[in-house]
Amino acid sequence: MRKFLLMALAVLLLASVAACGGAAEAPTEPPAPTAAPTAVPPTQPPPTDTPAAMQEKEEESSSMASGSGASAKLQAYADEHANGPGAIFVGDLGQLDGPAPDVALGDFDGNVTAAAIQKHAYVFESAYYQEVLERANLENPTPLVSEGLEFEIQYACINRALLWCTLKEKYMFPRVLERTNGQLRLITTSFPELGIAGPDVHTLVADGTLAMADIAQYIAGAFPSIEIGSLFGIYPSLEHNYIAMANVTPELRDLAVESTEGGQYISLNWHSGNNVFFFSKDPLDTVEAWKGKKIRTPTAAMSSWLRGMEADAQFMAFTEVYTALERGILEAAMTGGDAGFGQRWYEVTDYINGPVISWDNSAVVMNEDQWDKLPEDFQNILLEEAAINELEELRTATIQHEMGLLKNTNAGLEYRPFSPELQAYAFENAVLGALMPSWVERVGGPNEPIVDVFNEKVGPIVGVKINPDGSVVEVPVTMPLDSFKAPQYAK
Repeated sequence: MRKFLLMALAVLLLASVAACGGAAEAPTEPPAPTAAPTAVPPTQPPPTDTPAAMQEKEEESSSMASGSGASAKLQAYADEHANGPGAIFVGDLGQLDGPAPDVALGDFDGNVTAAAIQKHAYVFESAYYQEVLERANLENPTPLVSEGLEFEIQYACINRALLWCTLKEKYMFPRVLERTNGQLRLITTSFPELGIAGPDVHTLVADGTLAMADIAQYIAGAFPSIEIGSLFGIYPSLEHNYIAMANVTPELRDLAVESTEGGQYISLNWHSGNNVFFFSKDPLDTVEAWKGKKIRTPTAAMSSWLRGMEADAQFMAFTEVYTALERGILEAAMTGGDAGFGQRWYEVTDYINGPVISWDNSAVVMNEDQWDKLPEDFQNILLEEAAINELEELRTATIQHEMGLLKNTNAGLEYRPFSPELQAYAFENAVLGALMPSWVERVGGPNEPIVDVFNEKVGPIVGVKINPDGSVVEVPVTMPLDSFKAPQYAK
């Protein structure tokens, strides 16, 4: 009824005005309360809107201004937090560069650069980014109602040197503490500090030994399906890797919950700066150089890749690698560029070789009983802050993809990039010939549901298919990258 009356008034106004102009261009800032139109003759009273109608018009105007469908509230939030920690994308990439929450999370000056943001525009224009933005609930954050409570929950991160661990400790956890008025304190610990290697972390969360922890590919011995998130070497670019991981996020989430026997999924960790490099005493720039080399691997999938290169794969805990390299027990070790730098592998090796494209992730899961003890407002605040943290992970990831290699070469390592010939050999022999068939076998064969997930959600992005007989072949790409953009950013 209100809209009908407004339309009627508008018709009367148009009939009485001698000349009429076009609609005013919407402002880029949240508009001020609507003023009476100056074109209305003195004998004609200005149209009257109710306060609610005026607010509705303001929100529509702001949405038009941003070109992204963002509401006035969300645009105001983006403007307030622009060019620093907490910056979000609602249509303007220029609002995302600036200082990171901690110097270690940016470039050498602690910044996320505009060039890095532009290079990763696909992240912010993706439908997945919009999903995380909605989970962050920035327009209507959960109010705190609980009083007089005190919770302290320990979070077991894989290693404190890893970027997502730093971000949570420096950014997310203080925000949770502030929003709960000091009642919910999250404390970081790590696998090395707890004396665990990772393969049984899911059972430790399930039985309550760990209250909250990273669930990563370490558990692939018991849950090989989780390695759909770490099929190294199958992606031609970081964009392909990101889009594929975003596309299988529901399955990765379900696997994390299943492995912890009903634990509460909190969020994803994006392993930025994690292109796989091989730290070695001798260069690994020819096919022959790999044969027989004892090389550390953290996962079964990467072990298969190394076997395809005719190397000798050695599973070893992350914290044991430095000494093994120093003593010659290992001839090389693989990990993400930033992770290797954090462990100072540049002190015991001479070359950094690669990369194998990798932007994998892990899940943060809380023990079910621990979750149920939290009041509802704490639960909602924690999930909102986890989403806000994930948005910041994606922002800082853009510069960390540049820094992983740069930090190590600045520390003295010599970079030996894979030649086109070596890349082609690795894809044919290590990926299609070893890693993929081995993974299919580990998950139980080509008829397993996770194989269908691969063929439906990953293979069409990279042009790879697992056949009913378990063989792996190249096929045409049928899911172009642009098809994963949010509707407002699709061309």
